[in-house]
This record gives sequence, structure tokens and C-alpha cells, in this order.
Amino acid sequence: MQRSMALASAALLCLLIALCFPFIGVEIAGQTQQLPLIHTATTLALTQQPLVAIIVGLAIIVLPALYLIGVILMQTERSNAPVSGFKRTMARYFAAMHPWMMADVFVVAVLVSLIKLVGLAEIVIGPAFWAYSAFAVLLLMTTRSIDIDYLWRRLAGEPNPPRQLHAGETALAQGMVNCLCCGAIHALPSPQATQTAHLCSRCGQPLHPRIPLSQQHTWALLCAAAVLYVPANLYPMMITTAFGQTHTNTLMSGMIELWHQGSQPIAVVIFIASILVPSIKMLVLALLNWRIRHPEQGSNLSLYHWTEFVGRWSMVDVFVVAILVGLIQSGQLMSVLPGPAALAFCSVVILTMLAAMRFDPRQLWSVPYSHENA
Repeated sequence: MQRSMALASAALLCLLIALCFPFIGVEIAGQTQQLPLIHTATTLALTQQPLVAIIVGLAIIVLPALYLIGVILMQTERSNAPVSGFKRTMARYFAAMHPWMMADVFVVAVLVSLIKLVGLAEIVIGPAFWAYSAFAVLLLMTTRSIDIDYLWRRLAGEPNPPRQLHAGETALAQGMVNCLCCGAIHALPSPQATQTAHLCSRCGQPLHPRIPLSQQHTWALLCAAAVLYVPANLYPMMITTAFGQTHTNTLMSGMIELWHQGSQPIAVVIFIASILVPSIKMLVLALLNWRIRHPEQGSNLSLYHWTEFVGRWSMVDVFVVAILVGLIQSGQLMSVLPGPAALAFCSVVILTMLAAMRFDPRQLWSVPYSHENA
């Protein structure tokens, strides 16, 4: 408790410093342009990309700040106090928000942006950059210091299962179900049970032996992502004007340009994050969804965990666009605008992340649940 509170407080302090001081700046032909951290989102809104601006602001500032405030408030609660709806909501928020806090991805995007700008302008690193880098590290340490199981036991105790459980058998085979949010064990709800009986007694989340309509939702999200992946690659990601001349960069042409500029490692990173990861993730999730028809004990769990881990890193390219758009706005001398592919690619990343969340890996080794076999 003390460790997580200390880390969360230090992270909030670093975020406050990052918001109050200059982040990074560039000097082009004697003109200096500085970028405060908040302008990475607000400038996108002013250049007709309000949805991308909202997503960027939530991922790098708002959600991490709310998470850290929640950590501090939750850890100061008395362990013998009754579990209120507010505390339940905060505890559920801890588990749900981890994938959507992308401070570490944003720091990598800043480094990529600086490498792209090395040959074009003189770069000025502000104190907010170092504060935000420390914030990203402290945020990661805070999330790793939170033990969700211990937190729920401290808030509401450990409910006893309705009957004796046997080791070596699945919960479903014993007519039981565990809450995916807090881990409490309950008896399987019957068709005649009231709506209250379908809710976890500890956290209030709905109880399901398997995520309802998991396959259908996963297929729908994957199809939507695949459709949007086409314009994300065909349309410009970024529109650059330099000394009166305008040229556009798609995902692939931007990587080729980095390669020819001598930044081969960065080009490889962008290729992996923007081309390889989204396409492979969609194929892997489609394969896993198809494999449900042929269940095998834990056969493809490593692939599923891989898709969960790497999905958020595809946002690197979106953050690079946000940084360059906010940083380079010098009229006809040099300016950068987001292209129509920015929203499409951002949507692809979010849809694939949602598809991985809706997919229920337990279906890979178990038959579909019905009340008759329970």
C-alpha cells in the first residue's frame, strides 16, 4: 500500500511538471516553435481531427491521471469500511484501464519524432520531456505494484464458495463460475434466477461462464478493423509543407523515407508497429476465433497473450503525427498536418484491442456452456 501510494504521488507530481513546462521545441530558419505537452492533442483538434485529439489526450494524460488519483484514494480507504459503489467502480477501473494508458508508447513516439526532425531543424529538449519520461516509468511501476486480488480482499473480504471445490477440475465442470473482475467464486446462475443472482456479490459485475457472444463480437470488430486498414494504408498519414512545396506520406512511404535518411532502426520499428503488428494481430485473432470450433487444451494461449501485449504499441505512428503536427506550424515555411489515414489507423488499433478484449480464450479448451450440461 505504501509503495503504490508513493509511486502514484511521485508520478502525479511528474505529470504536473510536464504539463507546466515546455515539452520540446524546434528552431527552423531562425523561428522557434515550442510544444507544450497538452498541445499534442489540442493542435489535432484545430486541424480537423477532433476524434484523434480526444484519443491522444485520454491515452497520454487523462486516463493515467485518473488512474493515479484512484490509486491514492483507494489505498487511503479503511479496510473495515463497507464497500460503496464508488470504491467498487474505482477497483473495476484499475483492471480495465491498463491497456489504454499509453505513456510509455508516447515516449517512444517522441524519440521517433526527434529522429525524424534531426536533419530538418535544431531540437530543444524542454524540462517537461524529462518529467514526462519519469512519469511514464513511475506509472508503469505503479501499475505493477497494485495487487488486484489483495485490493479486493482488503475492500470486501474473500467470499466463501457455495460448496466444496475439487482441485484439478475446471469451475464450469463443477457448476461454478468465477468473476472476471474480482475473481470471486459463485454458483452458476440458473435460467430461473433473478437478475440479482447474475451479479457478483463482491464487485457487482455480471457473472457469465463465458463472455456472451464473444465469437460474434470478435468477428465483427475484426471485420471493421480490416475494412479500415485499407484506407489507413492508402491515404496520407501526414501532409508536410516545406518552403511552399507540399508532399504527403503514407505509412509505407514514411518508413521508406526514414530508411533512405539513414534511420534504418527507426524505420524497422515503425514497420513492425504500424504494418506488421496490426496485420498479424488480425490474422491471429481470426485464427483463434476459428480454432474455437476445434478446442484443444491451452493450444494457442501464447498467441492470444501476444496479441494482448503488442496491440497498443501500434499507436506509435498516431502519436508521432500528433507530435509533429503540434510542433511544426510555421505557415508556408514549414508545417505538418494530419492526413485522413490518421483517424482510420487509430480506429484500426482501437478495434483490434477491443477484439482481443472481447475474445474469451477459455473457449479454446471447453465446450460451449449450456444450462443442460451444468
